[in-house]
Amino acid sequence: MTDFASTDPLVIAGTSYSSRLLTGTGKFADLEQTRLATEAAGAQIVTVAIRRTNIGQNPGEPNLLDALPPDRYTILPNTAGCYTADDAVRTCRLARELLDGHTLVKLEVLGDQRTLYPDVVATLAAAETLVRDGFHVMVYTSDDPILAKRLEEIGCVAVMPLAAPIGSGLGIQNRYNLIEIIENAKVPIIVDAGVGTASDASIAMELGCDGVLMNTAIAGAKDPVLMAHAMKLAVEAGRAAFKAGRIPRKRFASASSPVDGLIG
Repeated sequence: MTDFASTDPLVIAGTSYSSRLLTGTGKFADLEQTRLATEAAGAQIVTVAIRRTNIGQNPGEPNLLDALPPDRYTILPNTAGCYTADDAVRTCRLARELLDGHTLVKLEVLGDQRTLYPDVVATLAAAETLVRDGFHVMVYTSDDPILAKRLEEIGCVAVMPLAAPIGSGLGIQNRYNLIEIIENAKVPIIVDAGVGTASDASIAMELGCDGVLMNTAIAGAKDPVLMAHAMKLAVEAGRAAFKAGRIPRKRFASASSPVDGLIG
């Protein structure tokens, strides 16, 4: 049987990826666990909080890039911890310097320390600046379909709506909003935040999302490496089910083997 993933790539900013599971690199016990979980997830894009993770800016300290080398993974710097558009833009520019001109970034501008909901006004402002500055912006946002479309129109290469608050593990709480965003999008839609277990990831993919990004659901599990493997399978299964097309929902069952026409 043909490898399904290889014939159905996720394309972001002109680059194709066979994996639709993107993973974070925070909250693990150490860099070795980070490496093992990333491998088990089959992730090709890994997101890195520039303000919290050493990727070379702190000589003499453990460097994430030794565990996850850029020649094997696409490093996705993110602006976690930024609460203003200026801070987010500054962080992306720092990442570009540290990674030798790397332009693919994950933008998030937070508006609330308790829920980590995005400040959508500041997010729009930062996205406009970064796109003008030549960045390929993957943007974390709320589940507002109008805002998602606006971010696409600005020039973001992927829109990443939350499914529930960051780190909550509540699962997909807004499936109808997500469907509306997906149906109107011409760029990849990647669920970012809220996934708690494998079934959540599968549901996101069955809805038609192009991918799922997660960190806490893996790193916070009792066995992060095993959970990473589970998430890999869930994303693959959910995508295959979406492409295959589920049967319609109906109030009454119909037998797999019809009784019409049976003899006597």
